[in-house]
Amino acid sequence: MWAHMSDREWLWIAGELYLVGFLLGTWSLWRGGRPSTVLIHCLIAGGYVLQLVGLYLRGVAVGGCPLGNTFELFQFTAWSATTFYLITGVSFRSSILGYFTACLAAVLTLSSLAIPTWDAVRRANLFGGNPWIEFHAALALFSYGAFALLTLTAFMLLLRDHSLKHKHLGGWFSFLPPLTDLDQISTRLLAVGTALMTASLAVGAVYWVSAPHTVNLAKLMMTVGVWAAYCVTSLLRAKGLLVSRRFAWACIVVFVIALLSLGPVDSSRHALPPKPQGPTTEASAR
Repeated sequence: MWAHMSDREWLWIAGELYLVGFLLGTWSLWRGGRPSTVLIHCLIAGGYVLQLVGLYLRGVAVGGCPLGNTFELFQFTAWSATTFYLITGVSFRSSILGYFTACLAAVLTLSSLAIPTWDAVRRANLFGGNPWIEFHAALALFSYGAFALLTLTAFMLLLRDHSLKHKHLGGWFSFLPPLTDLDQISTRLLAVGTALMTASLAVGAVYWVSAPHTVNLAKLMMTVGVWAAYCVTSLLRAKGLLVSRRFAWACIVVFVIALLSLGPVDSSRHALPPKPQGPTTEASAR
C-alpha cells in the first residue's frame, strides 16, 4: 500500500499529523494545562518525515528540487520551518513553540493541498540541469523556513509582552518563555535566515553573471527586496533601534510580505533551458 501512494497522499498525511498536534495542543490549553512537549514533538517529527517522503517523490517526478509551482513552494517552506523547529525546539524546551509550529506547518501544508490551481502545472527540468541555480533556489526557500519560525517566536514575544504589561501571568500565558529567551532566539533566527538568503543570492549571482539572459527581472527584484528588508531589520536590531514589540512586528510584517511574494515570483518565472550536453526535457503539465 505504501509503495503505491502518490506524493500528494504522503503530504496529506503529513499535514494531518501537524493538524493533530495543533488540535491536541489547543485542547490542553483549553483545559488549562501545558501541551505535551513529547507528544507534539513526536507528531511534528512524524509529519516532517512523511513530508520529506512526499517532497522526495515529487522531486523524482519533476527531476529536481520541487520548487516549480506555488504548491511546492509552500510545501518546501513548511518543511524548512519544521526543520528549524526540530533543530532549535529541543534546546528551547518550549511546548508552546511546538504548538505554534504545528499550527504553521498545518496551515501551509493543508492550504496548499486544498487549492488545486496551485498544483495544476508541474514544471520539469525547471533549473535546466544546473546544480548551482537549483542550490540557489533551495537556499532561498530554506531561509524562508528560518523566517517562518522567526515569525512564530516574534508572535510569542508579542503575547509575552502583552501578558506582562497587563499582568496576565496565569493561564496559558504562564507557559510562554521569558522575554529574554524569545528575544535571543528571534535575533538568532533573523541572523541565520538573512545569512542563508545572502548565500542564496551570492550563488545565484555567480550563474547570472555568466548567463544574464536567463535572469527574470521581476523575480530578482522581489527576492532582492525581501533580502533588503531583512538586512535592514537586522541592522536596526543590531543598533538597538528595533526592540521588543517593534522588532516583533517588523519580523511579522516582513514575513507576510515575503510569503505573499511567492505567488508572483512563481507566476513570473520560466524554466531555464537545459545544458547543451544534457537531454532536453519539456515541461510537463498535469
